[in-house]
Amino acid sequence: MGVLCGAQTRGKFLNALKQYLCLSLLKNSALSVMTIFQLLCSIFENLLSKFRSGLKAEIGIFFPMLILRVLENVLQPSFLQKMTILNLLEKMSQDSQIIIDIFVNYDCDVEAPNIFERTVNGLLKTALGPPPGSTTTLSPAHDLTFRLESVKCLVRIIKSMGVWMDQQLRIGEFSLPNTSDNENNVDNHASLGGDEVSLPDLELHSEATPGISDAATLEQRRTYKLELQKGVSLFNRKPSKGIDFLVSSKKIGGTPEAVASFLKKASGLNESMIGDYLGERDEFPLKVMHAYVDSFNFEKMDFGEAIRFFLRGFRLPGEAQKIDRIMEKFAERFCKCNPSSFSSAETAYVLAYSVIMLNTDAHNSMVKDKMTKSDFIRNNRGIDDGKDLPEEYLGALYDQIVKNEIKMKADTSVPQSKQANSVNKLLGLDGILNLVWKQPEEKPLGANGLLIKHIQEQFKAKSGKSESVYYTVADAAILRFMIEVCWGPMLAAYSVTLDQSDDKSATSQCLFGFRHAVHVTAVMGMQTQRDAFVTTVAKFTNLHCAADMKQKNVDAVKAMISIAIEDGNYLQEAWEHILTCLSRFEHLQLLGEGAPSDASYFSASNTDTDEKAQKATGFTNLKKKGSLQNPAVMAVVRGGSYDSPHRGVNTSGLVTPEQISNFISNLNLLDQIGNFELNHIFAHSQRLNSEAIVAFVKALCKVSMSELQSPTDPRVFSLTKLVEVAHYNMNRIRLVWSRIWSVLSDFFVSVGLSENLSVAIFVMDSLRQLSMKFLEREELANYNFQNEFLRPFVIVMQRSNSAEIRELIVRCISQMVLSRVSNVKSGWKSVFMVFTAAAADERKNIVLLAFETMEKIVREYFPYITETETATFTDCVRCLITFTNSRFNSDVSFNAIAFLRFCAVKLAEGGLVCTEKSKDDDSSTPIPNDDASDGQTGTDKDDNVTFWMPLLTGLSRLTSDPRSAIRRSALEVLFNILKDHGHLFTRPFWTNVFNSVIFPIFKSASVNKESQIDEDQSSPASGSAHTDGCAWDSETSTVAAQCLVDLFVSFYNVVRSQLPGLASVLSGFIKSPVQGSASTGVSALMCFASELGYRLLEDEWALIFIALKEAAASTRPGLLKLVRTMDGIEILDIAQSYNDSEMLSGDGFVNGVSEDDNLQTAAYVVSRMKSHIATQLLIIQVITDLYRMHHQSLYASNVAILVDILSSVASHAHQLDAEKTLQMKLQRACSSLDISDPPMVHFENESYQGYLNFLHDVLINNPFVAEEMKLEPQLVSVCEEALKIYLDCAMSESDEQEAGSNNNSSPAVVHWILPLGSAKKEELGARTCLVVSALRVLSGLGKDAFRSYVSRLFPMLVDLVRSEHSSGEVQLLLSNMFQSCIGPIIMKL
Repeated sequence: MGVLCGAQTRGKFLNALKQYLCLSLLKNSALSVMTIFQLLCSIFENLLSKFRSGLKAEIGIFFPMLILRVLENVLQPSFLQKMTILNLLEKMSQDSQIIIDIFVNYDCDVEAPNIFERTVNGLLKTALGPPPGSTTTLSPAHDLTFRLESVKCLVRIIKSMGVWMDQQLRIGEFSLPNTSDNENNVDNHASLGGDEVSLPDLELHSEATPGISDAATLEQRRTYKLELQKGVSLFNRKPSKGIDFLVSSKKIGGTPEAVASFLKKASGLNESMIGDYLGERDEFPLKVMHAYVDSFNFEKMDFGEAIRFFLRGFRLPGEAQKIDRIMEKFAERFCKCNPSSFSSAETAYVLAYSVIMLNTDAHNSMVKDKMTKSDFIRNNRGIDDGKDLPEEYLGALYDQIVKNEIKMKADTSVPQSKQANSVNKLLGLDGILNLVWKQPEEKPLGANGLLIKHIQEQFKAKSGKSESVYYTVADAAILRFMIEVCWGPMLAAYSVTLDQSDDKSATSQCLFGFRHAVHVTAVMGMQTQRDAFVTTVAKFTNLHCAADMKQKNVDAVKAMISIAIEDGNYLQEAWEHILTCLSRFEHLQLLGEGAPSDASYFSASNTDTDEKAQKATGFTNLKKKGSLQNPAVMAVVRGGSYDSPHRGVNTSGLVTPEQISNFISNLNLLDQIGNFELNHIFAHSQRLNSEAIVAFVKALCKVSMSELQSPTDPRVFSLTKLVEVAHYNMNRIRLVWSRIWSVLSDFFVSVGLSENLSVAIFVMDSLRQLSMKFLEREELANYNFQNEFLRPFVIVMQRSNSAEIRELIVRCISQMVLSRVSNVKSGWKSVFMVFTAAAADERKNIVLLAFETMEKIVREYFPYITETETATFTDCVRCLITFTNSRFNSDVSFNAIAFLRFCAVKLAEGGLVCTEKSKDDDSSTPIPNDDASDGQTGTDKDDNVTFWMPLLTGLSRLTSDPRSAIRRSALEVLFNILKDHGHLFTRPFWTNVFNSVIFPIFKSASVNKESQIDEDQSSPASGSAHTDGCAWDSETSTVAAQCLVDLFVSFYNVVRSQLPGLASVLSGFIKSPVQGSASTGVSALMCFASELGYRLLEDEWALIFIALKEAAASTRPGLLKLVRTMDGIEILDIAQSYNDSEMLSGDGFVNGVSEDDNLQTAAYVVSRMKSHIATQLLIIQVITDLYRMHHQSLYASNVAILVDILSSVASHAHQLDAEKTLQMKLQRACSSLDISDPPMVHFENESYQGYLNFLHDVLINNPFVAEEMKLEPQLVSVCEEALKIYLDCAMSESDEQEAGSNNNSSPAVVHWILPLGSAKKEELGARTCLVVSALRVLSGLGKDAFRSYVSRLFPMLVDLVRSEHSSGEVQLLLSNMFQSCIGPIIMKL
């Protein structure tokens, strides 16, 4: 090999190797002489190590011929040969680059054999030994030797893959694990050929047309090869499906020509299936057959030579019709290539059939009577259009077929595997291998020079093709494809060996193989393969069935620990298996030491604790005494499956002392592993990267969950380790810690909500300990880690059904906050959320306990709440608002309301909201500038909404509390806060306050009233009104209305835009049917007018008056509708009810309706009418008072609204008074019910009196407005209406008398006027005041004005003279009017 010492001679040297050395290897490869075989292996080893890049094709031939042939011979191998091959493979495997290069250049090459895959599978077969029941020449000792050596080779292979991977990833983000093992006694860089120093094979790459490929390209090539092999395999089972798959996967074209080319050239296809497919009669296979036949060129070929050449590629099908179609097309093609050969294609077709029959007859041993030459000639007479073919031609054809059978180019009687057949056909090795393996081993290949020459020509032809390019790859991703090939065989080999063998050397090798396999699969991120290896090792620890443990199982535990430490960064989900083993290992240790079970931690009471402590002292060290029948020990001794989390739960029965003794002796084996190794994994978690630590914590949570959920023996080992791991990793960067805590948080919540109360309490206490440690760390402003950390407390507090857990959480939070109050930053949010949930709790002790802490926080530690994050102020407010709703203790609610006021003071003092001073000199109260812009800065708005709105909204909602004292307190505090700190609010914020806080108070208070009115209107007989429990009483309504007015008075410049809302609220009070509500509204309106009337503008007065107008008009339709219900009701007076008793039925019904129901309906109508009349009169009084107070500030438009209101009220009163039938019914009902009549006459008198007085006041005090509105004619009209009403009452009896006289036959002469009845006199007396006022107003008119109206007034004045009066004042006024007003007019006529 020293010839390599010159770069210029490398090309010549490679050519010499190919020409002489490879030829020698080819000739001597079948010799069984061990010296020669070992020399061949040594030469091949050197070629592979140093010249593989230049001898790609040759190695592709020699590797299967020399190595795989021996390796795959499992039943009858030569011991020395196979040991030589195994040693050779072991040495090869130490060079990681050789392993990678073999896979890249052969297994990823479509035109090359799968050397790496076959090698691994061959090692697996050797490791498993001969199949059961098979006949073998191997002795047991030789078999064990083979098995061990094959396992070593597999270990070396996976280790070399790991070494190569580490070398490639060293400069990346991966770090190399510590792989120094006991088996690592061979230098990876040592020479494979003894003492010689191997030269890097890369020196020869320039001569071997090397190619550098990346993993992506190799993946495409590998995928293409696998899919092509899948298609070939599918074709060999079902040709049509195979072709469809290959076409759909675009491995071949979809045209008949492309498919035909594939069938002709592809390797690995079953020749019989090719023939069957070509003989199909379907359209596409038929086209493929035609294209296949047309691809042959039979020009200048003899007929026998042509048919032999045609049938080399496939086997004719057995069905005659298929043969017929193929031969027909062959004949057509042959004649087309040789037009002068036969007269027609029919001749060639018949002759082809005859040749096929002759070939079968001559070479089939089953045929006894062979066809003679004469028979053959006779059978073919007349086939050439009736003529005979020359006998010499047919005779020569007969001799050719009989002497040389027509058969396929790869036809052999020895069945071979599909893969081997594919490879041999590809490389042209079929003939070589047949010669090598079938001839006597002592005979060299010299007699087959022609065949050897043919192989050499193939080598030379391939040297210029792409498959001769030797690829190198530096991308570690290629290992993924290698692992997909080898992981199954390796897993099987390691598992079977480890399971069946107790040999220390064999088991150690298997465990080393598992460790390297986990390393490679984990780093490459192959989850399925990694988990398979880890799970297998975990099962071999036998910790789930400790009674059957052996030394190899302890070694498996050690291997698991090593895997955890070395490859922890890449284990991901596989951590669960490792941590499960550690949990079981610790459990066995505790049992062996006689320690009490973890169930002793879950004590519900002191008594239970004492009892369990006494039992704990009775545990005996099992290693010293083996007869203890402890339930936990018996469960472990009975054992279970690896996947069962709870061992021995479903089994019963005692175990024998012998079993316990064996178990104890096995426990002694575990002493080889100390607590240091066990705890080192958890302490080592600090060194895991950010992804790995999250996966580690997830797995530990799952294992801990399994421990805690054990129905018989809950354990806390993993839970305590979780706390330790969290403490170890608390100093990680915030982003990583947040991900860790996200996992831990879900775990604590899940276990905290466990039905097992003891487990939940233990977990929450563990969380408290961890939280105390975390709160020792200082948190900067605007971070949210503390809040996230404490969130499990919040979730469990909100969802837990256990009062004990909720109380424990409140105590934990109280302890943490009060002891670490200076360190709490973002955690305040979770703290208040816990207390908010506690405030709404159904247990009184929890509410009081939480409020006690809240009280201390607000009183003593309030500055800490908003120290770093002002948003926590809102959480505090929400919490206090929840406490105000406490139904257990009113003192808690009152104190919470007081704290809300305290919070408002602190908020105002803290300067969280930008303030502005008012420039209005008219108000002593500081208010925002009236000229301030509505568009405040975003910060101011946000601050207002964020801090003030929750507080104000909470108090606003509290005003609907069913407890009257709480309602009043909340109302007073709310408006006091607004009044005291309203100067801090901007105009937009005030708008928000009114719309979201203030007006909803009155709206919600009136909802029940309105719904009550609707019910009353729809069902008059329902009785008296029933108010809701949260409806305001009169005292609350008075306070609310007064507070609202005071607020407007204090901040009118800023809030005057809300005047429509105020007017709506006050009108709502006025028109409310609730007793006292109208008075409240009137009082508030008068107070408002007295304080701010001088500042109101015309449109603002209009708003108030329009609201009054709507209040006056809104109830009229409802009342009139209610009145109409009396039309169908008949009310009997007392006398009639006795006299007409025969009209009543036995059940007391009149016309089918109960008289009591009618009276009840009438009573309700009376009640509603009285309330309605009182409201209408109150509105008249308000209008009168407002005008007298502010007539100088009112405009004509304002007065017009008032006049309209008074006019409508008067008309409405007159309309009601005109309902005489209704009045009679109601009078009868009132007599029966002993209640007062509705004051309809009073209503009409007062409405006209107010109307009249108002118009007269305007005319006297505001003549310009009266002139503008032309009120004098309207005033006269009102006086006329008053006189008519009076006359209708005074003249009614006389009119009746006169009407009666007119009915007589004698002339109608009235000799006297009958006096009025008592009822009429009473009504007339009630109306006297109105007519007196009207006469005085008319008397006060100017002479000219009176003259213009005298024609309309005189007839009524005359009627007044002749009418009866209840008061002499009317007569006196009439006398004065005639004397002073009418007399002068008459005298001038």
